[in-house]
Amino acid sequence: MAGHTDDVLEMVGGSLSAAERERAERFTRKQDRLDFVAAHLLVRHCAAELLGTRACMLTVVQRCDGCGQAHGRPWLAEAPEVSISLAHTSGYVCAVAGLGRVGVDAEHATEGPADERLAALALTPAEATLVGDDNRGLIRQWVRKEALVKRGELTLDRLREADLSALPLDDGLSVTLEWQGRHFLEWTAGTVIASAVTDEPAKLRLIGG
Repeated sequence: MAGHTDDVLEMVGGSLSAAERERAERFTRKQDRLDFVAAHLLVRHCAAELLGTRACMLTVVQRCDGCGQAHGRPWLAEAPEVSISLAHTSGYVCAVAGLGRVGVDAEHATEGPADERLAALALTPAEATLVGDDNRGLIRQWVRKEALVKRGELTLDRLREADLSALPLDDGLSVTLEWQGRHFLEWTAGTVIASAVTDEPAKLRLIGG
């Protein structure tokens, strides 16, 4: 599920846990706070549809294994067998739920030259050749790899160990791709590029059209 923050907040009801509300209040920018709330509400509705239950029956938990604080990979207290992931980028949010491992990411991408430092961090030589100096191509590869990070099979310091140069960089409202047994569901919304990675093919539901 995905949509603009304002649409999600208007159309998706529910409430957050005390830990989530505390985290939301830490954001100094109002937009960041609204994005956080919208994403955490949306992931409940995404999981509820998968489980055939109501979103209000689900509790999203985040707890870092290292420091014990309320951040890190989210999971459902009532259904730990279901994997969830969420993402937000200024004014836009998305969420995915499924069996097996899942991950999702979204970023704004403007036209123009690619950031050389980001390209050096994220791209293999083959990917760099494919992307060239295209910023949207770079961000598309970045969100793919971020989704793999959230899936738990990459880390930010090992992004170049995954070579996604076999995947096209085509823009489109919704595109499905397969890479080494993983299914990518990708879409665009204005300047936003988003990608979800799942074990089985996923379906996209847009909130607010």
